Amino acid sequence: MSTLKGQGPTDDVAGPAAPEGGIEEELDDADEGPENQGFLDFESLEPVSEAPEEVRELAAACVRFVTARYGVPIHFEPETLSLVDQYVTDSRAEVLVRPEAAEVLQAVIGAYLGEVMRRHFSGTWFCLGEHSGWRVNFRHVYLTTNPIGMVREALLREPQEGWHAHLQTDPQDRAFLTERLAALPEVPEDEYYAPTTRYDVVSIAHDALHGRMGATARGHLVFDDGDYKS
Repeated sequence: MSTLKGQGPTDDVAGPAAPEGGIEEELDDADEGPENQGFLDFESLEPVSEAPEEVRELAAACVRFVTARYGVPIHFEPETLSLVDQYVTDSRAEVLVRPEAAEVLQAVIGAYLGEVMRRHFSGTWFCLGEHSGWRVNFRHVYLTTNPIGMVREALLREPQEGWHAHLQTDPQDRAFLTERLAALPEVPEDEYYAPTTRYDVVSIAHDALHGRMGATARGHLVFDDGDYKS
């Protein structure tokens, strides 16, 4: 168990399998057991509130950067993340020449990725202090992650200790979620770190956890900032 700065106790859960080992089976979408019932209608969810101003400014910068490079506007929908994947790939050359560029790129792209997650699954930002401590906390399941850490790993193509790019959940759900994510297939390195893959893993985890909650007395719970800080 680990304790997040400024937040409650959580456990890390890995995403899809990296190349050459790790978690490697496919999630059985056909499983209709009781723990998979009662999924949220994600399209009907509304964000709790606007993102903090700093997040909005960073995400808006990502929109400008991507639009300027490819001539295609992005608008905080999951399908736009494939273009963000390409932007990450193309930006790696700049990071190799100017390593300090990673600090800016991970912040703007991570803010955009986090906003896509927050808006689609209904969540809130924790964004005090250094970017390594930022989080998107979800309301309908106890699940939190750092999208900026995810993008840092995507740019550098290796794990980044202390950036909390893995999913983190309540200890009582850790084994369940680990088993669910063990169903994901092994993917190539570029796909493993891509924002699209990270978003897909969050979607699977969110769905699985809410289905599990729906089969228990926790089905009615909604988590707020106080739950993540307690």
